[in-house]
Amino acid sequence: MISQMREAQGRNQTEVTEFILLGLSNNSDLQVVLFGLFLVIYLATMVGNLGMIMLIKIDPRLHTPMYYFLSSLSFVDASYSSSVTPKMLVNLVAENKAISFNGCAAQFYFFGSFLGTECFLLAMMAYDRYAAIWNPLLYPVLMSGRICSLLVATSFLAGFGNAAIHTGMTFRLSFCGSNRINHFYCDTPPLLKLSCSDTRINGIVIMVFSSFDVFSCVIIILISYLCILIAILRIPSLQGRHKAFSTCASHLTAVTIFFGTILFMYLRPTSSYSMEQDKIVSVFYTVVIPMLNPLIYSLKNKDVKEALKKTFQKHVL
Repeated sequence: MISQMREAQGRNQTEVTEFILLGLSNNSDLQVVLFGLFLVIYLATMVGNLGMIMLIKIDPRLHTPMYYFLSSLSFVDASYSSSVTPKMLVNLVAENKAISFNGCAAQFYFFGSFLGTECFLLAMMAYDRYAAIWNPLLYPVLMSGRICSLLVATSFLAGFGNAAIHTGMTFRLSFCGSNRINHFYCDTPPLLKLSCSDTRINGIVIMVFSSFDVFSCVIIILISYLCILIAILRIPSLQGRHKAFSTCASHLTAVTIFFGTILFMYLRPTSSYSMEQDKIVSVFYTVVIPMLNPLIYSLKNKDVKEALKKTFQKHVL
């Protein structure tokens, strides 16, 4: 496909006005299979996350800080999956796989915003579990409605602010050569490869900010769980220890999957990037993880299972 180009004002070179997303595969038969698979996963993601939000809203027993954070996490999962998956599904069956320059920037920004917000939300949820287990009597004070709202707002502010920096740094670059992105969405590494500008500063800024954000969240989580472990070991009964730990099991599982994937994906030297490998990993955290979180919290959480059962009996049976 011949890309649309425009003459840059005041320069003797052309600039890209749209990109071509090459996607996961050129095999038409495989694309049909992937379309069906990812469509099912996306529908499950939306049903699971939006269903979790509605369940928490309608069941008074779930009106606690932990489930307030969980409903925020479900909203973020549905949002960052929706910033990538619908366009990917269209491109799997469409001949025209173009995305406009502004559309690419918007996808880049919103995906980065919600991904960053999830990072901070998971850290806030670890602190919430620490507050609940370390001193249950002070928990209503430590995690009041005002404090919970402030923590969630801070997570969104940090996520969207960080994405604004990355987006501004990336799309201020000149793209005057090929417009073919070897990916299924607008991500940092393939965009930097296409730029005809010097991207060394971008690489440094992105590495510094991403490292700070991820490691600050990881440190908060590690310190919170260290305190949780100390608190659990103080509980005299084995049953009490098991009950306390079970309240953290879902969150710990979600944290391990999310941060394990993010650390592998982004915090590597640029020389070790493999686009084909990264596309496979990207599918996991853009498509699969948003679907897994509601499953993790519903299958491992007794309160959610009971609320789901009660709601199902009331509105379906």
